[in-house]
Amino acid sequence: MGQLFDDIVGTANSFTKNFSDKGNFDYSIASLAEVDDLLDEMSNYELDEDTIYCIYTMVGSYVFETARRNHGGKYYWMQEEEQPILVVGEPDFSVSIKAWEKVRGRLENGEEDNIPFYIKGFEEHIEKGKEQKGYQVLIV
Repeated sequence: MGQLFDDIVGTANSFTKNFSDKGNFDYSIASLAEVDDLLDEMSNYELDEDTIYCIYTMVGSYVFETARRNHGGKYYWMQEEEQPILVVGEPDFSVSIKAWEKVRGRLENGEEDNIPFYIKGFEEHIEKGKEQKGYQVLIV
């Protein structure tokens, strides 16, 4: 599948092991509520940039893998933004998410960057894409 795929899956699996005491991280859409609770808890701490990076890449990889395992898709690396993107629906349509960016936003901005709400929107756009050939959207 490739290095990016392996890195995201490996990082997501590390998250499930490292935080197993904080929730049932089974790659279900429902588990994202527990992810959101964990991020809410983490946002109460004063975190340095390295720690923030470690959190959003690890938790973001879990969010990516949860979305991919439930809806398919392929990972791409966005060189200019130095982050991955998940694209679902190709070649008929294209619905994309940037989970690392959203998780970082959840840490820094709080509830306005709610993870379950973000993925619900992602799922709604996938349904729209299935109905409209050529539909393209990036969920931010």
